[in-house]
Amino acid sequence: MKINEKNLCAYAVSATPIDKEGYLSKKGEVNKAFQKRYFVLKGNLLFYFDKKGDKEPLGVIILEGCTLELIDDEEQFCFKIDFHGSTNRCYILGTDSQESMEQWMKALACSSYDYMKLMVAELQKQLDDIEETPLSEPQHSASPKPPPRHRHNPFDRVENFSNSNSHSTHTTAKQETNYSIQPSTSQIRISFKELHNSYGRKIILDYNMWNQKRRLVKEKEEENLISF
Repeated sequence: MKINEKNLCAYAVSATPIDKEGYLSKKGEVNKAFQKRYFVLKGNLLFYFDKKGDKEPLGVIILEGCTLELIDDEEQFCFKIDFHGSTNRCYILGTDSQESMEQWMKALACSSYDYMKLMVAELQKQLDDIEETPLSEPQHSASPKPPPRHRHNPFDRVENFSNSNSHSTHTTAKQETNYSIQPSTSQIRISFKELHNSYGRKIILDYNMWNQKRRLVKEKEEENLISF
């Protein structure tokens, strides 16, 4: 991979967000002694400087295709960034505490592009599962039910006229329509007062039953609110 060193150095010291930074001890490739370096992690790029505030990094480690492993060392808490490729290059870094070593290893392990791609795929899967799950509407079993609306309408016409009648005959019959409680061949006529009394009693009975049920439900809800 071809890298533009000028742009890479400018990115290392730019104001872009930093995921983690701090001093670590780096074991040299030729000189096996540990040297203190200042590390800055930005995405999957781990820059290291001679000291904090330098304008140009000494090097950069691209955290792709590598593994992190613990190393036993009596003097420091060390771990290794190992690349499994043709060069078999590895970087051995040390910290001054167990906590610092764990924080650095966690940050480096979560910085690679492959890891981020897996996380995005998992989050997308969770989002798809949520969208496919139907939301159940809350059911209120104790809610009062209104009285039935589809009762017989006493003002519905009882007599049906055939389509063969002429328009004038149909109009005249419509104006002289009689209303009855029960259809019969004798066409018994009753007054509006009798009709109102007959169906009024049924309507009042239904309303009283519905009002009583609503009152019982309300009293039960109030008892639940004050119960401990």
